[in-house]
Amino acid sequence: MARLTKRRQADTKAIQHLWAAIEIIRNQKQIANIDRITKYMSRVHGMHPKETTRQLSLAVKDGLIVETLTVGCKGSKAGIEQEGYWLPGDEIAYSMQPFFRTATPAKDWETENHDWYCFECHLPGEVLICDLCFRVYHSKCLSDEYRLRDSSSHWQCPVCRSIKKKNTNKQEMSTYLRFIVSRMKERAIDLNKKGKDNKHPMYRRLVHSAVDVPAIQEKVNEGKYRSYEEFKADAQLLLHNTVIFYGADSEQADIARMLYKDTCHELDELQLCKNCFYLSNARPDNWFCYPCIPNHELVWAKMKGFGFWPAKVMQKEDNQVDVRFFGHHHQRAWIPSENIQDITVNVHRLHVKRSMGWKKACDELELHQRFLREGRFWKSKNEDRGEEEAESSISSTSNEQLKVTQEPRAKKGRRNQSVEPKKEEPEPETEAVSSSQEIPTMPQPIEKVSVSTQTKKLSASSPRMLHRSTQTTSDGVCQSMCHDKYTKIFNDFKDRMKSDHKRETERVVREALEKCYNCEEEAMYHCCWNTSYCSIKCQQEHWHAEHKRTCRRKR
Repeated sequence: MARLTKRRQADTKAIQHLWAAIEIIRNQKQIANIDRITKYMSRVHGMHPKETTRQLSLAVKDGLIVETLTVGCKGSKAGIEQEGYWLPGDEIAYSMQPFFRTATPAKDWETENHDWYCFECHLPGEVLICDLCFRVYHSKCLSDEYRLRDSSSHWQCPVCRSIKKKNTNKQEMSTYLRFIVSRMKERAIDLNKKGKDNKHPMYRRLVHSAVDVPAIQEKVNEGKYRSYEEFKADAQLLLHNTVIFYGADSEQADIARMLYKDTCHELDELQLCKNCFYLSNARPDNWFCYPCIPNHELVWAKMKGFGFWPAKVMQKEDNQVDVRFFGHHHQRAWIPSENIQDITVNVHRLHVKRSMGWKKACDELELHQRFLREGRFWKSKNEDRGEEEAESSISSTSNEQLKVTQEPRAKKGRRNQSVEPKKEEPEPETEAVSSSQEIPTMPQPIEKVSVSTQTKKLSASSPRMLHRSTQTTSDGVCQSMCHDKYTKIFNDFKDRMKSDHKRETERVVREALEKCYNCEEEAMYHCCWNTSYCSIKCQQEHWHAEHKRTCRRKR
């Protein structure tokens, strides 16, 4: 049965300040009474004594601070019973002292089944508890669709309702999520540097379900996510925990918000077009030229201050069109619909400036249209098929080797054919004859003899010379075939590694170029080999300041 309940009331940041105050006072061998705590909070954090008293009282009710009655043993308070405050768990070590009495017993926080703070606003108060998971919500933080209608019925939170909608198979979903997690790891570096207090002894008193980017990556690699909404919920949980422990206005919370916002954007892009999302992250050769399913509409789009440029339509919203341009950087932009022309419009009517970049974009457009006519679509499992073919070639090579090696054994006893053994020194029978290097580079002259003459020569030597000479020739042929096939497999693997390294290098250079040189925001306008800008304003500011003296662009 769903119900509203007050899980906690004290502010999480104030609680941590009070914990620090109590710990410092206790380390000075003093009783952490209300006077010492209020003086510390006023001096260090600028908190008013009344607010300190209120937060301290709420923390005691929440079980996050333990109130005790102890008798002073020195100074002016010697022999006087006074209130003291302890961190949860610390009072046990002192419970055997004389005149020690606990006013409020500490709550067993380890047995809690639900979070204490709203999953949406991360604040305490009267919350609605989900029947399926640990999350809780304020009624005011829920939209009308998710609010509780009947108190006698069961209630499921928005996350649990969205997780029920399965999107795709786990293998395909894990492939997409690996790209998102890799970007999350890059952006979470600052969060890991500034968030080193997650091993604080009181961390789990505030954070109910701990999660971090490595844990999310592990779940992705193991294929534990059932839907994209479940992955998004873990990213939101990371933000939730960060805001609770570090505060809503902290630098760590700002980083976590940006991380969650970027993750939501990546998921939106994935839902918009899975083919574009995969190709833009995998970056194979000519990745932008491969058609998607369904195909994107091709248009001429005109940005303010620029001419018409070939582009793909990603989505339309009201009077705006989201396009991605052909060309070197494949930039995105929202263009008014009046600045959009169909791709069938004659280029001469558009009055464009045919620059080198524009010509390259048109070449890419022509390649895309050729792929459309030929029905060439990107298959993301090409590499897997290549590996399967490599494995099948290895197994077939082994079978051929076994077959060729066994054939001379079947013909060993036949005497009705002419045999031409090589002239070589007798070798011990235990010596291996399996190296492909034993095959001479130049054919040696072989003396042709009759069967009777050959029999006489063989009788003077080892009785196995006939078999050994035939086996040596067969092994040489087999090893040559194996060497060629394994060389081909190795060369294919080396080429694939080179192409991956090239794509990674291009990605690093591209990310460096896609930042505005003036303000380091996402760049849209390319100037020269190492300079791009996010707006014309930044371009003009940097141009007049210094760039006009160093620009390498041909005018």
